Amino acid sequence: MNRYPLWKYILIAVAVVLGLVYAIPNFYGESPAVQIAVVHAPAKIDPALAGQIEADLSAAHLPYQDLIMDPNTVRVRFKDTTAQIQAKSLLQNKLGRAYSVALNLLPRSPEWMGRIGALPMYLGLDLRGGVYFLLQVEMGTAVNKALDRYVGDIRSNLRDKDIRYLDVARTGRVLTAKFSDPATRAKAASAIAQADADLALRETQGPGEYDLVATLKPQAIANIQSLALQQNITTLRNRVNELGVAEPIIQQQGTDRVVVELPGVQDTARAKEILGRTASLEIRMVDEEHSDPDSLRQAIAGVIPYGDELYYSRSGVPLLVKKTVVLTGEDITNAAPGFDPQSGQPAVDVTLDGRGARIFQDVTRKNVGKRMAILLVEKHHTEIITAPVIREEIGGGRVQITGMSSPREASDIALLLRAGALAAPMDIVAERTVGPSLGAQNIRQGFDSTLFGFAFIAVFMIFYYRVFGTIATVALGVNLLLLVAILSLLQATLTLPGIAGIALTVGMAIDANVLIFERVREELRNGSSVQAAINSGYDRAFGTILDSNVTTLIAGLALFFLGSGPVKGFAVTLCIGIITSMFSGVMVSRAVVNLLFGRKRKLQRLPI
Repeated sequence: MNRYPLWKYILIAVAVVLGLVYAIPNFYGESPAVQIAVVHAPAKIDPALAGQIEADLSAAHLPYQDLIMDPNTVRVRFKDTTAQIQAKSLLQNKLGRAYSVALNLLPRSPEWMGRIGALPMYLGLDLRGGVYFLLQVEMGTAVNKALDRYVGDIRSNLRDKDIRYLDVARTGRVLTAKFSDPATRAKAASAIAQADADLALRETQGPGEYDLVATLKPQAIANIQSLALQQNITTLRNRVNELGVAEPIIQQQGTDRVVVELPGVQDTARAKEILGRTASLEIRMVDEEHSDPDSLRQAIAGVIPYGDELYYSRSGVPLLVKKTVVLTGEDITNAAPGFDPQSGQPAVDVTLDGRGARIFQDVTRKNVGKRMAILLVEKHHTEIITAPVIREEIGGGRVQITGMSSPREASDIALLLRAGALAAPMDIVAERTVGPSLGAQNIRQGFDSTLFGFAFIAVFMIFYYRVFGTIATVALGVNLLLLVAILSLLQATLTLPGIAGIALTVGMAIDANVLIFERVREELRNGSSVQAAINSGYDRAFGTILDSNVTTLIAGLALFFLGSGPVKGFAVTLCIGIITSMFSGVMVSRAVVNLLFGRKRKLQRLPI
């Protein structure tokens, strides 16, 4: 007799039910929406903002389906893209620069499914539509920035060691330090070599001048370029969050290029704006001598004191700060949001590197009682985040920046300090937009190819193996259901190569049942009883099925670990499909066979 224990039937039933729950969200589709997020404090996400959005949409006669508010965003769902685009333009004008209004797509699946993690798969650029950018990193700028830092480091090092120099300057990629005698030059060469192992030093001599020429070693240049590329990638990952992209693809291409794919983003101009921002942080001293109202009025009128620049705080208050930059974000090793222990107000705790700690301690010691301005510098726009008064000398490389209006702003500033600045500018050398209509066509064609493949296989199996062919078709359907459910549970990104992997899995999964059924027919021809033939067919074919699937799985894993982009997408669906096909082709099909034929002792023939 062929019977399964109860626990196996329960396992199969649970797997099928969970497969249904986690696969169904993919068939609800998506609806157009706008997503509102905070860009600058004191703006915040609260019920008052939601009420304002509802009032603005009602006044403009723009109907919406629902409004969803969470701690970080407000999302408004619309019936069609026309209303979505109109609402985006309206809300951006009404809310101003303090908020980011981005186009987005939201799943239509019920809310209760989302609460248990039953969400649709992310769709890649070729299916959902969106924008593709290829960005070129200006590596020369990254190297030049590093050389400028070396100039400052050499000057500080020589001053600390009490070594007198005439000048330290950079010409192109060459650093030159001038001295009055060869003994001082030799002493300086020893000090610089100990402090900066990345510099190659050589001595030159002219009339009355003794020069020390330094250049970066090739390995140091390669390290600077690699770190600049990785920092830019990290920065881009943080910035695309403002666009409301569910699953962005940001990866390195070659030694100096970055590929950015933003599925679902319909606003190309907005994407360019976010990706191209060159935000950085600067710390400068406030010009206390020209902080009186008269000097500020003259500066606003255009009469700015020599060596100063006029900037405004986020609340619109003007302030004159010195052009000399004390520190930049490059001197920060870590930043985390926190709270001021004295006032309890939100703050940012900053950790400086060795150079930054030394400079900051020196500046705070010399400027107790004066104000220090912290500026956020972007292309064509600079603003003062805060300008606190220096109460005492600050050493140890740990600094707390106060003046944050909310924990959200403190978190944003900390993020900016950690990875908010691009290490080097980037230029967009290629861009491509895939429209939603083309993505919908790709989805339809991919779905049709899988459906037709499934249908042709089902017709062949039922025609050739009769009832057992129907059982194999049921098992194949379970396999497809589980594959989609697992991809959804993993929140994988589905692309056209991924759909190809699903279609291939459908074709390959039926092989297990073909091997089993042919083995059963062979046992029947050899005179075995029906129950013995069923048992032998499944047991003896299992080794062959396992071998063939393991070899295919090895190839899929090689594609995953050695490939990239679309190749990985194909490999993921292929590998998961192999695992689910083993479960459905062997365990599910035998469970059905056992239920239909396993208890019939006097069964003489099989419909196979």
